[in-house]
Formats: sequence, structure tokens, C-alpha cells
Amino acid sequence: MSYFLKDNFLLQSDIAVVLYNDYAKDLPIIDYHNHLSPQQIAENKNFENITKIWLNGDHYKWRAMRAYGIDEGFITGNASDEDKFRKWAEVVPNTLRNPLFHWTHMELKNPFGINEYLNGASADKIYKETTEKLQQENFKPQSLLNNYNVEMLGTTDDPTEDLSFHQSIRQQIIGIDVRPSFRPDKIFAISKGESFRDYVRKLSEISNVEISDLDTLLEALQKRINFFDEQGCVAADHGLLYIPHKGKHSLKEINHVFFTVLLGDDEEAEEIEEGYTHYVLTELCKMYYEKGWVQQFHLGALRNNNTIKLKEIGTDTGYDSIGDYPQAQALSAFLNNLENQQKLTKTILYNLNPADNAVFGSMTGNFQGEGTKGKIQFGSAWWFLDQLDGMEQQINTLSNLGLISTFIGMLTDSRSFLSFPRHEYFRRLLCNLFAEDIRKGLLPNDLKWIGSIISDICYHNAKSYFKN
Repeated sequence: MSYFLKDNFLLQSDIAVVLYNDYAKDLPIIDYHNHLSPQQIAENKNFENITKIWLNGDHYKWRAMRAYGIDEGFITGNASDEDKFRKWAEVVPNTLRNPLFHWTHMELKNPFGINEYLNGASADKIYKETTEKLQQENFKPQSLLNNYNVEMLGTTDDPTEDLSFHQSIRQQIIGIDVRPSFRPDKIFAISKGESFRDYVRKLSEISNVEISDLDTLLEALQKRINFFDEQGCVAADHGLLYIPHKGKHSLKEINHVFFTVLLGDDEEAEEIEEGYTHYVLTELCKMYYEKGWVQQFHLGALRNNNTIKLKEIGTDTGYDSIGDYPQAQALSAFLNNLENQQKLTKTILYNLNPADNAVFGSMTGNFQGEGTKGKIQFGSAWWFLDQLDGMEQQINTLSNLGLISTFIGMLTDSRSFLSFPRHEYFRRLLCNLFAEDIRKGLLPNDLKWIGSIISDICYHNAKSYFKN
């Protein structure tokens, strides 16, 4: 049986091959949003085996294993790493037409050089081969990043983190620009009772600000933003169901409830949560503007659907899905408010529901700014949309409603050091899309012209966009 993953994978014409090889393939990677561990980068220790680096924390794989009926013990339970890998290998042949089938084999090919199918029969051999290679110097985290030609990483970091591992990375001079990103989602969870109070206490301690009202909360957040900025941060990120409405409560009322929540009274917390979130988020966005940061909004995930599993194994374990929340009106009002105050910084909007593609794609055109190409970005296809159809739909929507030439391209959004072939995946399908348009006579057959735009999308636009 011929192996499917050939040099011209996804490239369906000679034009696509030229565009990919000459204008995309060898460009460095700007992975401006991911969930890699700064500690693992800084400590640069070898991974014990393929399960540790590849299956641990990967809820894409976990969902597929559950869909195939695999016992949870082999997914997040106490089974051995080798047995977990064997079970995953049994599932892989049944992931056909799911992006996992492509990603799995691309990630075995690069960096391991494995050009065969992963299945139950090949599992032990591949486990042994990959585990042996993972003990080598050139398979440590920093070496893997260099192997993938990663130039810049944007990690995802809570405001209460001390960023000591980022500091260690900079001191090591590893040849990769690893920057923190400010992700303050926990500060919006005012209705979460004691966990919220614990978080406020933690923020208070690290900022050295006694938080007793909204003013002191913002003072503490400003101090953390200042610190993150000093550590090279150029971006903030927010994961929200939707951009909140201003709500009906006055700032005085919100401040009062915030104060009572800190004292342990949660009775009115849910009632003012949206207004509280709107106010704090607005003030944060003004701070980002002053720092020249990029702000990112990931909108629309319906999280923690299975409450039994939430109690058993926690969050971010594969029980989230696509929500169908109204997005347009509140998003427009929020951006317009910042624009009217001349405080709207560079912004990336990611939707999880594909029904919102045109909403988000058209929204970006309302708030573009002089002197910045693509100031407001329709972000790369995210999460459940991060596959061939989803990426092509996002690219086509942006092409139709905006300027694809200013797009800042792909990101991994991943927790794994083996996920960087997703940039290759994106570059291949991007080149094929342009090549098909050329072949059909929809674009001029000028490969230098088209190729320069492809290079911009794959690398140059993001490099310029995230300069501070």
C-alpha cells in the first residue's frame, strides 16, 4: 500500500508546488498564540516517551478515543504510557477524514522521520523508535523548536504568574523569541465564589496592591500589565462566550457588589457579572492600547458540557464544543466604544461557530486604522475549525470581505511541541487555493506577485504585526 504523505501532499497542481516550495516552505514560523509550557522550554529536558510529549493534554486525541469507545483509563487514567499509546494507535486508522489523521502522520514524519501508518500493528515499533529518539539532544524542547524553524512564540500566561521561566529562556539565548501573553480570564469569574476570592487574593499579593474595590483591582491589573510589558509581552488574549453588553447596572452598583463578593456575599454576583466584565474588559483594553499590544478575543466556546466528567477530571479535557451565542451587536458596540475614545489597539477576532464567519469577517472592516495594515484581523480558523474545510472557509471569507493580503496567518494554539506541522498544513492548503484560482483564470499567472503575497501571509505580516 502506497504511503499517502508525499512531497506534494495537498498540492494539486504544478503551480501549487512552485508556490509552496519557492514562497512558503522554508519561511520561519511566528507562532503568536499557543499553550506551550514556558517551564518545559526553560528546563529543556528530554521527554520520557512519545505519550508524554504527544498524548498528554491533547483533548483532540482524547475526544477521538472516547468516540471510538476506548476506556477512560487509557485516556486520562492510570494505564501505562505504552498502553495509552497502543490504544491511540488502534484508533488512528479510524480517524480518516478527521484532521487528526493528517496531523498524526505529519508529526511522525517531522521530526521523527517515520513514513508509515500508525496502527495497532505498528504501535510497538513506533513507540520504541520515537522514545529512543526523544532521548537524544536534538529532541529536547529547544532543539525541536529550532528544527521547526520557529522564530517567535507567544505563550499564554495568567497575570499572577511571575514569568521566571520566560526570564530564564531569555538568559539562555536559545535563538527563539519566547514572549508571554496576558490572559486574565479568571478575573472575570466573579460568580465563582471562593475560587474567585482566592484568585483576587493571589493577584493582590503578586501586585502588592490591597484590592478592595474596582479602582484597586484595576491598579493591580495595571501593575501586572506593566510587569508583563517589561518582560517582552506584546499581546493579550481573552476567551469569552461573547463580548459582554454594558448591562443595566451603574458603576456604583457594580463596585458595591464587587466589594460584597470580596467579603463573601455572592448573592448578587451573577446579576452584575456581565456589566462587571464589560467594565473591567474595557479598562484592560485601554491599557493594552497604551502599551501598543495586540488584543485577541476567542469567542463562542460552550465549555464543560459534561458536568460528571468536569468533577472527575477537570477542565480542558475534551468536553467543550461550539456555542451559538449572538455575537455581532455587542462586539460592534464594544469596539466602537474603544474607537470613540481613541483607545482601540490592534485586534484579532476568532470565532468558534462557522456560522459567524461572515459576521466576524465583515466586522473587521468597520474599525481598520490609518498606518496599520490589517489593524483588525479576522483570526485564523480556531479549534474545531482548524482543519481543511474550516481553514479554507476562513480564508475565502476573509478574501471576499477584506484583504487576504494583510492576513497574519496560522498559529498552533497547541500544548504540544510536535504541533508545528500545522503551519506546514496551512501553508500547503493556502498555496493550493491560490494555485487553483490561477489555474481557473481567476488570478493572474504571475507567480512572483502571488508568491510574495503568500510569503506575507505565512510570515512577514505576523512579524510586522507583533512588533512593539
